[in-house]
Amino acid sequence: QVRLVESGGGLVQPGGSLRLSCAASGVIFGIDVMGWYRQAPGKQRDLVATITTGGNTNYADSVKGRFTISREYAKNTVYLQMNALKPEDTAVYYCMVRPFVTADYWGQGTQVTVSA
Repeated sequence: QVRLVESGGGLVQPGGSLRLSCAASGVIFGIDVMGWYRQAPGKQRDLVATITTGGNTNYADSVKGRFTISREYAKNTVYLQMNALKPEDTAVYYCMVRPFVTADYWGQGTQVTVSA
């Protein structure tokens, strides 16, 4: 059974930093892509950042230069370092895991709130 455990969300002031982590277990055939998406109230779920098995990264334009995605392959864990946070970054952040064989898996989501 695949399980994704997210952590690191919370309340932070504008300009502050947070680090999200997501640990995946139970993926038998290996993981191709890991990433983060976010969904603000009343909006669709959007890409934040992804990282492939080869280490290639992709970022939403709105977070380039502020967020950094990284991956610990031996632990099937993905991180999102978020710096210079803005109120518009407020959303529920979801971890996504794309195995080589099966469909994508999603975490339960972690709330990030940027407010003074």
